[in-house]
Amino acid sequence: MINPIVKTIELADGRTITLETGKLAKQADGAVMLRMGNTMLLATVCAAKDAVPGTDFMPLQVEYKEKYSAFGRFPGGFTQREGRASDYEILTCRLVDRALRPLFPDNFHAEVYVNIILFSADGIDMPDALAGLAASAALAVSDIPFGGPIAEVRVARIDGQFVINPTFEQLEKADMDLMVGATYENIMMVEGEMKEVSEQDLLAALKAAHEAIKPMCKAQMELAEEVGSTVKREYCHEVNDEDLRKAVHDACYDKAYAIAASGNRNKHEREDAFTAIREEFKAQFTEEELEEKAPLIDRYYHDVEKEAMRRCILDEGKRLDGRKTTEIRPIWCEVSPLPGPHGSAIFTRGETQALATVTLGTKDDEKIVDDVLVQGKERFLLHYNFPPFSTGEAKAQRGVGRREIGHGHLAWRALKGQIPEGYPYVVRVMSDILESNGSSSMATVCAGTLALMDAGVQIKNPVSGIAMGLIKNAGEDKYAVLSDILGDEDHLGDMDFKVTGTKNGITATQMDIKVDGLSYDILEKALLQAKEGREYILGKLTETMPEPRADLKPHAPRIETMTIPKEFIGAVIGPGGKIIQGMEEETGAIINIEEVGNEGRIEIAGTNKKCIDDAIRMIKAIVAIPEVGEVYHGKIRSIMPYGAFVEFLPGKDGLLHISEFDWKRLETVEEAGWKEGDDIDVKLLDIDPKTGKFKLSHKVLIPKPEGYTEKPERKGGRHEKR
Repeated sequence: MINPIVKTIELADGRTITLETGKLAKQADGAVMLRMGNTMLLATVCAAKDAVPGTDFMPLQVEYKEKYSAFGRFPGGFTQREGRASDYEILTCRLVDRALRPLFPDNFHAEVYVNIILFSADGIDMPDALAGLAASAALAVSDIPFGGPIAEVRVARIDGQFVINPTFEQLEKADMDLMVGATYENIMMVEGEMKEVSEQDLLAALKAAHEAIKPMCKAQMELAEEVGSTVKREYCHEVNDEDLRKAVHDACYDKAYAIAASGNRNKHEREDAFTAIREEFKAQFTEEELEEKAPLIDRYYHDVEKEAMRRCILDEGKRLDGRKTTEIRPIWCEVSPLPGPHGSAIFTRGETQALATVTLGTKDDEKIVDDVLVQGKERFLLHYNFPPFSTGEAKAQRGVGRREIGHGHLAWRALKGQIPEGYPYVVRVMSDILESNGSSSMATVCAGTLALMDAGVQIKNPVSGIAMGLIKNAGEDKYAVLSDILGDEDHLGDMDFKVTGTKNGITATQMDIKVDGLSYDILEKALLQAKEGREYILGKLTETMPEPRADLKPHAPRIETMTIPKEFIGAVIGPGGKIIQGMEEETGAIINIEEVGNEGRIEIAGTNKKCIDDAIRMIKAIVAIPEVGEVYHGKIRSIMPYGAFVEFLPGKDGLLHISEFDWKRLETVEEAGWKEGDDIDVKLLDIDPKTGKFKLSHKVLIPKPEGYTEKPERKGGRHEKR
């Protein structure tokens, strides 16, 4: 008989989250089924018993997968099964990974695989906000060494109130959307977007999230106690030589400190100088000795380099490139460096350089989103590319990695709120990193802003971004907050805190913490220092380009939009698309139509104004309501013995009786000289109230002959004329 252990967490609004273990996936090192409403996630964790020889990092792999069956859907594609991870799934993996990774012991190097699977969903609760909690709970019930537990929550501000783990529907009304990961004591990870909010608003959201996380962590601690997993496995993944460690420190520290304090702004020269110190130390050993000692020397020297860099900043306020803690690297910008794209810009800050381009497209270029729980279309796209040559590496580029998707998503969140509502164009920003030494995602935001303005996109406000760092040693009160961090300051430091915003407030943020004990005072200092940096960089952007171009570039597509009553959509499209395709062929314009509410939204794109105007004229003719007394330019569609049928509006035919061709009497239509396909001006005389048939006349548009008199109407209703 299975007796699962269950813990329940109650949210402030009365909803509950349950954690259940001991029932499913029992061969995994840890397995927990999380349930909130009808949303259910299974998280499992497995760790190798020993580390792969030579591993000196934490080989953690987090996978998040949503099953289409969870929401009663079939997967798309030829195979009708789940395929490669979507961007959304990859982003969720990153959220979990970034919160877990810093909490594994530094000397634990066994491969750890965390799998989170969405098995059930109702489309109400958002599963990505629950993935971190599920993963941490699986670690809590395992014997894998881990410094948690942690939990992740989404905090949204809706009508001025903070809501924890809002539903899909609630989130649509929010002006703040933050994912926060934290232990019981400290915040570890933040990512989210905002509608130009203040630093104090962001801090308040973090505090609200942390208060909601604490009971989730406590529930996991209780669960671990009941399972009996509070004692973790023993391991020995590092063999150390303390005498060698001391020898490396004694021989290399002062030299490393001198390079750290030298203020060399060239990254590669600094790297060569640091490497030379290590190689000089190694030179005292034979090749046979180095086979054993080299990996240890590399590890110990890395620690020396890290200590030297950190002490130089804390004790002297000197950074690796000679800057002060608040100083930002030299910036230069250029707009329109490329003639081909619809907009382009270069943003260079120190040794980080981004080239951004903007492409404007039509509705046909929309990105189709078909995730398990989210379906729709995106009209603003941002793609980030990080080629190896940006860091001087000689290796091939192999597709888009998780890091690129994550950095691109952050920049997308930073900029998307500044695209005007109802903007007719689909917009794609592409950022290629040409040089990298810290904060290429923030360079993407800045270059993207300039490229959008160069393309003539009337963005609401320019956006700038900055990455902040932190140096804080455990047990010391002294700390340093760094503006515009280098790659080494990110790697060797304790925080990577990216903040983007306009002159009005913050639009997006991403924070990773590598140290315990980060106070809200330090966070506030970092945010205020980031604001100063953002505003300085924003000034550089507006110096380069004060406002968006008034018009699009000559080679950019032109798009006009119009709305029509819903009932006319079918008439514009025509049977099998015949009418709309005919208009596209005749005018050269691209016409897209979709139903939005009770209206038809039409987008007309073309390379020049004439083709767009012609298409608009034709559409207006289709949706026009015939009015008695109006004159129309029509086309004879068919000839009958009693008259002709004239198409006076697209899709609308009326009878031009033989008596209405001319003032003189005609025996046949041919006498008038008209034939099928001829253009003719007609006046709408009447609309039959019963049948809706249209009565047309041409003769009333030509002068009446002198001496003409109308005869009384004969039986049959036809006028005699002479």
